[in-house]
Amino acid sequence: MFNDIGPLELVTIIVLAVLVFGPDKLPKVIQDVTRTIRKIREFSESAKQDIRQELGPEFKDFEFEDLNPKTFIRKQLDNEDLGLKEIRNGFDLKKEMAEVTDAVHSRDQESSPSPSGSSGGRIDMTKKPEEPRKDDRPPFDADAT
Repeated sequence: MFNDIGPLELVTIIVLAVLVFGPDKLPKVIQDVTRTIRKIREFSESAKQDIRQELGPEFKDFEFEDLNPKTFIRKQLDNEDLGLKEIRNGFDLKKEMAEVTDAVHSRDQESSPSPSGSSGGRIDMTKKPEEPRKDDRPPFDADAT
């Protein structure tokens, strides 16, 4: 219940409680708070039992924690009937990415560059540009002027 409260925060709460309620009334306040929490838990459990009785025997294994979407999805993914574990275990992302990378690199090596230095009208940005010859003019771009 209080998993996210650190020791310093707990000490601060205790000091504030002593200052607000005083050392004489603090034990009585603690008893009242624990009694209230206990009653809320009992009320919650009785409500759960009433709902389970109203649902009938076909929902005897119904758990209210399954209403949490994360828990529901996790439970469904761990279900053996669907065969998702085999699919998840059979899929290796690193292997797939390595195959794609190899395919891309082999395609780049197989394609031979044209004499103008471009392949299919596209410029390869990974290679160093060739030094222009003396009589070569720069390409004309009508959109740039």
